[in-house]
Amino acid sequence: MATIGQYLDEHLARGRAYFTREEAQAALGLASHPLSVALLRQVKKGRLANPRRGFYLILRPEDRTLGAPDPVRWIAPLMQSLKLDYRVALLRAAAFHGSSHQAAMVFQVIVPRQVRGFEVGRQRVDFIYQSPSAFRQVNRPDWLSSIKSEAGFAKVAGLELTLLDCARYFHKAAGINGLAQIAQDLGGQASADVLASIAAHYENSSVRRLGYLLERVGHLQQAEALRPFARKAKTMALLDPSVKPLVEGLSDLHEKVSDWLLVINEQVEVDF
Repeated sequence: MATIGQYLDEHLARGRAYFTREEAQAALGLASHPLSVALLRQVKKGRLANPRRGFYLILRPEDRTLGAPDPVRWIAPLMQSLKLDYRVALLRAAAFHGSSHQAAMVFQVIVPRQVRGFEVGRQRVDFIYQSPSAFRQVNRPDWLSSIKSEAGFAKVAGLELTLLDCARYFHKAAGINGLAQIAQDLGGQASADVLASIAAHYENSSVRRLGYLLERVGHLQQAEALRPFARKAKTMALLDPSVKPLVEGLSDLHEKVSDWLLVINEQVEVDF
């Protein structure tokens, strides 16, 4: 029977830098307590990281500075172990598609279930909840892309889905200015037809927010594809709902954009 050290070496030799507790127990033939002791010893030595209960990462020497490899290398097997569908999203997805301004400090994943985020070494993984019905409607293969890694391929939001996710969860995408920058960087590459198709599954105010910003940064074809959604709106919405006026009624003084039924309550700055 292999030792824990041999088991880890064999995994790395096969290019597999992760395993579950159940897999290790079956391979090593150890009872629960001795296995826990052996795994904990390897964690303390810096050879293993344990981002989630029952899931382990094997650390190569180059991984030990950050305490864990880039999550893109192991997010797919982690989500498989959790039996949960997902997509890499927001800032990491924007960077993947070419938004060079996005230096994502957090690895963000959208899921259809409440999942607590965690830190492993210097890496932070956050899970953003999307209702199961909305998630099923948009997490379609033709609206997703993939990132190749040693674990195979990780699902990542496609370009158009990234734009709409960032509009919906803009408070987690560096705020309204972060969203404006992403719209500037990526909007011109988006398919207007795909953007409109996905937008049908998002809140009208989020679609209007994105449409206004796409128009503002000059991506007019993509903005026009979203304009029909603005025509369906009944009431004005704040461009940035997180910004509250210091004085009651002060929001009445802000610029209003009737085409998008938006109150521009926050100044937007973009690097061109």
